[in-house]
Amino acid sequence: MSTTEKSVTVDVPVRTAYDQWTQFETFPSFMEGVEEVRQLDDTHLHWRADIAGVHREWDAEIVDQTPDERITWRALDGTKNDGTVSFAPAEQGQSTRITLRMEFEPEGIVEKAADALNIVDRRTQGDLERFKTFIETRGDETGAWRGDVRPTDADNPTI
Repeated sequence: MSTTEKSVTVDVPVRTAYDQWTQFETFPSFMEGVEEVRQLDDTHLHWRADIAGVHREWDAEIVDQTPDERITWRALDGTKNDGTVSFAPAEQGQSTRITLRMEFEPEGIVEKAADALNIVDRRTQGDLERFKTFIETRGDETGAWRGDVRPTDADNPTI
């Protein structure tokens, strides 16, 4: 099991940063290797990505979501990929500190080598930097989903 945690400060208010992050189908615009994200319903997503030259598809479930604070997910199939993205005011509320923490299980020699070489860490930081450019260039969100999602039982841990 591997863990990565990266942060970035974006020059938009928390609500704007959070609202944009809930627009999962825009992720290919700033996440390297992500080819498509389809939102199936309020809590389920289907991902297609090229990870270290390996094509992957998986479904993920949002297990905990509090507007302007955090979104926590877990992979339902395929390679383990669970995480939380959190949002906090920075610089008197005019900026937002976004922290992305993920736990994942690299599969195969290519993914294990990429993990050992910290490629996942660099890719994650790059994705956050591209999100920063994406939202700061726009200045506002492309949409928003302000609903709450609560864990349904103790078996859904928050990372």
